Amino acid sequence: MEIINRLLNYKDLNIVQNTDWFNFSLDSVLLSNFVSINKTTKNIMDFCTGNAPIPLILSTKTNSNIIGVELQKEVYELAKKSVEINNLQNRIQILNMNIKDLPKYYETDTFDVITCNPPFFKVNSDSKFNKNDIKTVARHEIELNLGDIFSIARKLLKNNGVISIVHRPDRLIEIIETMRKNNIEPKKVRFVYPKIHSDCNIILIEGSKNGNPGLKILPPLYVHDNDGKYLEEIEEMFK
Repeated sequence: MEIINRLLNYKDLNIVQNTDWFNFSLDSVLLSNFVSINKTTKNIMDFCTGNAPIPLILSTKTNSNIIGVELQKEVYELAKKSVEINNLQNRIQILNMNIKDLPKYYETDTFDVITCNPPFFKVNSDSKFNKNDIKTVARHEIELNLGDIFSIARKLLKNNGVISIVHRPDRLIEIIETMRKNNIEPKKVRFVYPKIHSDCNIILIEGSKNGNPGLKILPPLYVHDNDGKYLEEIEEMFK
């Protein structure tokens, strides 16, 4: 069922969602608050944009032009509606296309920043797929894998432009190796924990195209207290 929700506590921002598929998650909020954006940032692209939570949140942080790319037609329609109901068509453009085709339409060295909340799970003989194909494509590396993400980012990013992604800690080594294979130098990483004394379940990592070596490890980010309430830093992100 298609519904319209308030986008967190952002004033006057709404997002169109379909409860039969999935709602945007904390991952998108974390990534939007992790990515490095400054006054010189002019062009941002969001891979795997879903129903556009990251472009919407980033629109509150920057006046940059933002392009969201979504492969699945049904989800693309949600993203497009989300942009339209917020009257952000002049700031955010949504494309329904395969990320692998982007180099055919954009010149190299075009974007300052790329964000991506990608499919997390590899596809193998033991993969257990959801019967809903929309969820399957969003969660599993059927159409897009880490190699694709970073090779396309290398082509589209300006020199020293950055790509920030949210992922799972068990893929960290692979992420770093794939970044470097594509001349993207890891520059900062943050480990996210459900609560204190729990295992890390989310990582945020950013790399710079042709950047100098030097990785900064940010302080750990804890999401909940022992009572299950969001901690102060997470609450601030929701505002």
